[in-house]
Amino acid sequence: MFFRSAVLFLFISISHISFAQTIKSPDEFLGFNRGDRFTRHHEMVDYFNYVDAQLSNVQVYEYGKTYEDRPLLYTIIASEENFKKLEEIRKDNLIRAGVLQGTPSSSKIAIVWMSYNVHGNEASAMEAAITTLYELCTSAKAKEWLKNTVVIIDPCINPDGRDRYANFNNAFSNTTPNTNGEAAEHREPWPGGRPNHYWFDLNRDWAWMQQKESAARIPVYNQWLPHVHVDFHEQGYNSPYYFAPAAEPYHPVISKWQREFQHTIGKNNAKYFDSNGWLYFTKEVFDLYYPSYGDTYPTYSGAIGMTYEQAGSGYAGLSIQTEEGDPLMLEQRIKHHHTTGLSTVEITAQHATKVVDEFEKYHKENINNPFGTYKTYVIKGNNNPDKLNRLAKWLQQHDIQFGIAGNNKATKGFIYQNQSIGNVTIESNDIVVNTYQPKSRFITTVFEPQYKVPDSLTYDITAWNLIYAYDLQAYALTERINPTKKFESIQSKQQIGEQVYAYLFRYETIEDVRFVAALQKKNVKVRTAARPFTVNGNSFKAGTIIITQTNNKHIGNFDATIKTLANNYNRSIFTTPTGLVDTGKDFGSYDVVYLPAPKVAMLMGDDVESLNAGEVWHFFEQQIDYPITQIRTTYFKRVNLNQYTVLIVPEGYYSLFDEAQLDRLSQWVQTGGKLIVIGDALNSFIDKKGFSIKQFASEEIEKSIEKTEDEIEKKSGITPYDATERKELSNYIYGAIYKAKVDNTHPLAYGLNDTYYSLKTSNLRVDHLEDGWNVASLGKDVKPLIGFAGYKSNKKQSNTLTFGVEEKGQGKIIYFVDNPLFRCFWEQGKFVFGNAVFIVR
Repeated sequence: MFFRSAVLFLFISISHISFAQTIKSPDEFLGFNRGDRFTRHHEMVDYFNYVDAQLSNVQVYEYGKTYEDRPLLYTIIASEENFKKLEEIRKDNLIRAGVLQGTPSSSKIAIVWMSYNVHGNEASAMEAAITTLYELCTSAKAKEWLKNTVVIIDPCINPDGRDRYANFNNAFSNTTPNTNGEAAEHREPWPGGRPNHYWFDLNRDWAWMQQKESAARIPVYNQWLPHVHVDFHEQGYNSPYYFAPAAEPYHPVISKWQREFQHTIGKNNAKYFDSNGWLYFTKEVFDLYYPSYGDTYPTYSGAIGMTYEQAGSGYAGLSIQTEEGDPLMLEQRIKHHHTTGLSTVEITAQHATKVVDEFEKYHKENINNPFGTYKTYVIKGNNNPDKLNRLAKWLQQHDIQFGIAGNNKATKGFIYQNQSIGNVTIESNDIVVNTYQPKSRFITTVFEPQYKVPDSLTYDITAWNLIYAYDLQAYALTERINPTKKFESIQSKQQIGEQVYAYLFRYETIEDVRFVAALQKKNVKVRTAARPFTVNGNSFKAGTIIITQTNNKHIGNFDATIKTLANNYNRSIFTTPTGLVDTGKDFGSYDVVYLPAPKVAMLMGDDVESLNAGEVWHFFEQQIDYPITQIRTTYFKRVNLNQYTVLIVPEGYYSLFDEAQLDRLSQWVQTGGKLIVIGDALNSFIDKKGFSIKQFASEEIEKSIEKTEDEIEKKSGITPYDATERKELSNYIYGAIYKAKVDNTHPLAYGLNDTYYSLKTSNLRVDHLEDGWNVASLGKDVKPLIGFAGYKSNKKQSNTLTFGVEEKGQGKIIYFVDNPLFRCFWEQGKFVFGNAVFIVR
């Protein structure tokens, strides 16, 4: 194998054999023609390694492994001369970006990074990566481009999804591909090849890095900071090809140059498509707004970031008949991506000096005169240490500069918790992140407290603010504040007495959920306080974890076990020599509740929304390391539910929940089961016998909406045909953040403040529970703190449930109207979900 490890400061080996005049084509090496079948990932790896071994100007690096242990690669292609000075080129670029100190050389080499197959079943992408590598290594034109351009290819961002799709299609395709969409070769089984191992959409994970592939890729990307980045995709099989310039909305942080050069690249792509008579479109559908895409993350890091979309996707297979009656073949799809990839390298090479100069200008503006109203973000040092540590780790992963204030200062700023401008005090232990740095614009996109969506017709969510995701006390300031000290990870404290009656642990974050899970895996019997209490001069809130010597005699080396686990999970230990508290309920009270270890199952398969199922699976396996049993919907009716104490129903539209199955679930809950239902899965239970959840209906609100509609129509007149799509926006919510009122005396809300910031990604609305606990709900006349919500849909959210608990016999049903695990970056959502699993009983 010819993999090289990707490390922070690359040592570029030039010990290859001398330049080979010819290399085998992909068809010659792999033994089949491009487009005849789908290349498996390991075959692509073999070809890239072969080219690496043959040529002295190509190098393959392994930057990580997938969850299924497939290698993640990037490959550098450069001229012989530039290859010998790759490290100089890389450092020059980082100096120009302000990441490294020093003076760059006079050489101005553009860097183009091309990423393929982030969605596994958009399968022409990796095929195009293979042919593009060959062309860049053999073409006389490419040899000229490489004189002032370095090309980096990530041939497959999602190997696990890619092979899931390729293995499916290669297994089911006819000898002569069937163009009929009803054929089995066009019908992927659940969950399809689009997501990764945990069924995540990796193209929404660049910023959040919740998945292994993203966490490995981002540090390598930031070691190079390319000038141009292309993310190769596929879309519906009836669509013409899409390339930049992008559609509105553009985030305001995007520079004039970034907009302009998209047009330059688009014109060059159009030249080749025109000459071949290929259909294409630009400036539609695919916008530059949400910061966690493969086009926006690079854009907010200074690149010309773009998405290219070829018709196809998993449904297209090797060949399919379009609605116009023409066949769309894999060979064509490869050729289109191959063409735009080479066109992008060509036009970048032609403007290399300008590209490098503008990249340097962009970062100088970031450092000296950053974009945006707010120049400094202050995260209070008295926030929970776990939240500060997790946020600090995220900042470090993105090479964002931050530190500790070191001094006190009174000033004015935007206060996130009440969404207003007011007097604030910066204290010496507060974390300070200012925008006078290379990552300035990316910082602005994830922390800015208020903004207006430039165009509400957008492709994804319109709000993602991390202050609300973590529920942090924080300020945004219009002035520059520089940190004076380095942030050090906050370590746990131990207050262990000589005599220990019980160990006490505060319960406030997802880290505490992980700790409880670890305790229960070790068969430690855990209790939780249902009321606040004080003991030994320390005050504890409801939800505090209590571990007594009593009932844990079965644990060998009990004290050492608890201390070791606490140390492993960085938990602060408190002990008490007595079960008699100073105030509150004693440890033998019924208000100190035993928490049996849950036996958890979840639904997966047909009818289940795979992304949310993946979020649940990933939450248990990767975030809290707790066992979960996945049950397919195809055999759910035959499963003995009495084996489990918790059943999770992810988002989806369930045909299996007929009257008999709903009655079976109801009976299981009656006897002590805990049912957790998420998002649009609630529709299977709303207004159904045995369940108290009801569809929200308010005559007052409906009349108000009708009145508003009448007023709008009077002002605007008859709606034109081409405005229909925009008019429909009034019925939808596109990922907006709402502030819910919380009853934190309920176990589902232990550890929360009296508010919860909910990321609402649909217009689902549910009435308050008449026979249950409305733990979090939206009040009257609500509106989003950040993000777009259509006026009709927004009005309908007033006085609705956010999450609640129905008590039924000995069991519970927990309803989450909004998905608390959305993309697994909403930290408080994960915590509340942990409460649902471990604390509510």
